[in-house]
Amino acid sequence: MESAKAPIISAFGAHIPVVAYGTMLFPEPERAVDLIVRSLECGYRHIDTARKYGSEQWVGEGIRASGLPREDIWVTTKVTEENAKADNFSRSVDTSLKTLGLDYVDLLLIHWPQPKVPLEETLGALAKARREGLAKNIGVSNFTVSLLDEAVDKCPAPLVTNQIEYHAYIRQDKVIAACRKHGMLVTCHVPLARGEVLKDPVIRKIAKAHGKTAAQVALKWLIQQPDVGVVPRALEFSEIEENIDIFDFELSQDEMNQISALRDKNVRIVSPEVRRPVWDVE
Repeated sequence: MESAKAPIISAFGAHIPVVAYGTMLFPEPERAVDLIVRSLECGYRHIDTARKYGSEQWVGEGIRASGLPREDIWVTTKVTEENAKADNFSRSVDTSLKTLGLDYVDLLLIHWPQPKVPLEETLGALAKARREGLAKNIGVSNFTVSLLDEAVDKCPAPLVTNQIEYHAYIRQDKVIAACRKHGMLVTCHVPLARGEVLKDPVIRKIAKAHGKTAAQVALKWLIQQPDVGVVPRALEFSEIEENIDIFDFELSQDEMNQISALRDKNVRIVSPEVRRPVWDVE
């Protein structure tokens, strides 16, 4: 496959490739590095990981095996809510960098809000990592409108993105509007709803009309929205190639509207009972 070149979305001086390779839940760890290398061969320049995923080591190995210059690859990682206290947060960042084998990450996120620790404390530790050059940029993940407003108010440095669950089967208008109000980007995890949207007849019909797959159309619908990036996971070379081969066609406004109407299904895929906030009701 000829290498694709993902467009860039930008906020507060951060220039982020719009499609990232997601590295959560590798069922066959022995293939992980090969999959990451293949993603880079196919033109991905953004790799998304987290302490909680257990994939940071493989991401680092994949980057080194690719032979690409470090500065050409955007690396995002996250600090889990178990490490929300300032000292634990700093240790988590150090562990991530050691595990990755990197001097810095391009983007560091608070993975989930932690109600048992003052948000101001966690944000202070997040900003400290940026100040010390351990993270070039910072942001949050799974933050609701009220948490986002509080975070922007209390964080001493700009937050560039909120990584949230967003796909064609969930309406996230309120939190997306909050991100835009604060000049932040939206990054979509589970952008294919773990395969749920791939079976949808509306998406499949539009895909057929374009000679594309349902996954490609579902991802295209997301990135045609302003300042939205996607983090699809893929466990086969063919899926890796498919998910980034989305820059040679455009959806019409009517097609965008047809897919947007599917959001009324309001299917939330990721809502772990032990750490979910009170979601904004759309």
